[in-house]
Amino acid sequence: MESMNQWKPLDYDRKLGFVSEYGKDLLSLLNPQKHETILDLGCGTGDLTSEIAASGAEVIGLDASSAMIERARAKYPEISFRTGDAQRFNADRLYDAVFSNAALHWMKNAEDAAQSVMQALKPGGRFVAEFGGAGNVGAIVRAIANVLTRDYGIDADARNPWYFPTPAEYAALLERQGFIVRLMVYFDRPTKLPDGQKGMLSWLSQFGGPFFAGLTAEQIGDACGKISREVLGSLWKDGAVYADYKRLRVVAEKPAAAN
Repeated sequence: MESMNQWKPLDYDRKLGFVSEYGKDLLSLLNPQKHETILDLGCGTGDLTSEIAASGAEVIGLDASSAMIERARAKYPEISFRTGDAQRFNADRLYDAVFSNAALHWMKNAEDAAQSVMQALKPGGRFVAEFGGAGNVGAIVRAIANVLTRDYGIDADARNPWYFPTPAEYAALLERQGFIVRLMVYFDRPTKLPDGQKGMLSWLSQFGGPFFAGLTAEQIGDACGKISREVLGSLWKDGAVYADYKRLRVVAEKPAAAN
């Protein structure tokens, strides 16, 4: 299933490379080993998939966006990339680990996603992930809702494409699927956006698509400008917009005795 968002892979790499840069720290928790088999779930344009492959592990990248997968294949032709819905995928093999960075918050059917991960892992296999937690980009979401409700009569909450659970909610979800939760960390990570005052526009262009469905290009431009101006009061610092990211970092394990 194609992603709801209209991903722009070239802009993603050029303007939003911080997504993969922050994800490099997560690789230390994954600690990939030579000859392991690893699935990168929501791999985007493949930068972290390539980092995993450099360890000597055999890695496959999976993403819902065919445009992102096309870009990943062009950048890293030696790595296997596949298009697929991470909420409902059936692995054709079992993996030592499933890794996911900045992707699970796009998967609102979180129970199915966790079940798919569980089924893809070998007994004793590990699930290492980071994604948006409760309150993630709260100021941005409020600004979007304010502008769309006030000026366009749109119920932004009904269009919100994200799943931002609390640590307790996500730990309980994983345990329902049979995981042993080894680590669950929730933290603030204010994230500097490029392009100064235009930083919010780039962010909305890449991530905000579902909110603006049905609007004309002119209306979208007008709405994004208003949203950008609204967040400057709370998110502007030292010549840049700092998105109010809140992250969940998770390490969980499939029991060794699982079938």
